Amino acid sequence: MKHPVFEGTATALVTPMKDDLSVDYEALGRLIDFQIEAGINALVAVGTTGESATLEYAEQKEVIQFTVERVAGRVPVIAGAGTNNTLHVLENVRNACEAGADALLVVTPYYNKATQNGLISHFTAVADTATVPVILYNVPGRTGCNLLPQTAAKLAEHPNIVGIKEASGSMAQVVELMALCRGKIDVYSGEDALNVPIMSMGGKGAISVLSNIMPRESVAMTDACLAGNYTVAADWQCQLLPLIQALFCEVNPIPAKAAVAALGFGRENLRMPLSRMEDANRQRLLTAMRELGLTV
Repeated sequence: MKHPVFEGTATALVTPMKDDLSVDYEALGRLIDFQIEAGINALVAVGTTGESATLEYAEQKEVIQFTVERVAGRVPVIAGAGTNNTLHVLENVRNACEAGADALLVVTPYYNKATQNGLISHFTAVADTATVPVILYNVPGRTGCNLLPQTAAKLAEHPNIVGIKEASGSMAQVVELMALCRGKIDVYSGEDALNVPIMSMGGKGAISVLSNIMPRESVAMTDACLAGNYTVAADWQCQLLPLIQALFCEVNPIPAKAAVAALGFGRENLRMPLSRMEDANRQRLLTAMRELGLTV
């Protein structure tokens, strides 16, 4: 039996940036402390929500190392390591392991649209190189590449591949994934709007954008699922849905960056080609936050 990296909620952290677009480590440190004090179960550094695509390799390693040092063993730190060039991914993997990450989150190669055999070769190379456990990340809406359940089942045979973050948006695919992989790898929700449905099928938790701003409530939702109390969990899912929808009314992480900035964790700065949130959408987001009791 493979040891799970975490159960519950892991926050896919945004990466706060100063006006010159360098990493704002002061704000990142406060965001990390806020997460841990709220009871978060794990943290993801430089995932795709953390703008990994526009961070240089050295910056990624620095952010991971900073996160590891700030967390100081209080929760697992999962490092994003994926890109669309396998050799570059392997470099990221080595850097993240050297920086002290407890596990890796590796997205399917985007744009290349690898075949399923190509995905097996890619992730096998990643898992062979990594010295810590690997969580696969399937988000075909962003990558143009769908990691099919049958492929995930083959990859689950690798001793270093322990989980998958599933964000296909298809519950039918989640059910098939569970049928093929239950007990072989842990399945995590990669879509906040489907956290409870995925966990009701046996998911171990969520890798969440929502928890950047509502970590305590996100943990309450996944805790209820883990306890088998799906009535309470469903209430949380429904209550949080307007905010979740607002957080994805523009491409992630644009709204998440705006929300975190509104709470005082840095500025609403993003690296191009991402741009600041449109005013009407920002007002929708802030209204949803206020309705849930957040002071913005």
